Amino acid sequence: MNSSLSREQQETYQHPDTIRRILREANTIAMVGLSSKSQKASQFVATYLQYKGYNLIPVHPKADSILGNTAYPTLEDIPEPVDVVDVFRPPRECPTYAEQAATIDADALWLQLGIVSLDAAEIAEANGLDIVMDRCMKMEHGRYQGGMHAVGMNTGVISAKRGRRTV
Repeated sequence: MNSSLSREQQETYQHPDTIRRILREANTIAMVGLSSKSQKASQFVATYLQYKGYNLIPVHPKADSILGNTAYPTLEDIPEPVDVVDVFRPPRECPTYAEQAATIDADALWLQLGIVSLDAAEIAEANGLDIVMDRCMKMEHGRYQGGMHAVGMNTGVISAKRGRRTV
């Protein structure tokens, strides 16, 4: 998969062992920037992760509830422990969320596909958090937990030939 990270940075921030451990050990995921609009990528990811059994906590300054879960304006407002802070916000905002993730004693900071912030990574690492960046939690879950086919990402089709339609 393409990434703006160097090979060395990919080894550090996209390591399969780290990704698998986070996905295996996490129960509660705070999703910063989870949109209330159903057509947004964050909604697809959240719906999938919720279906897979994760407890999702939306972090959105203007929403009361998203996907049936109470939304909180900041990470610090969440009244329960959080395992992973999953960020769907621009890179310039990520250091703030890294600091908040450390403040609430999260175990990991996950920056979604296309989001790279070395400053946020430095803050997270300095506070003992695992860090993944420029990866989609839904796609990585599908890859490592065997759910790609269930979400239509791996159809098993190897050929470009059109399948026959049966009536």
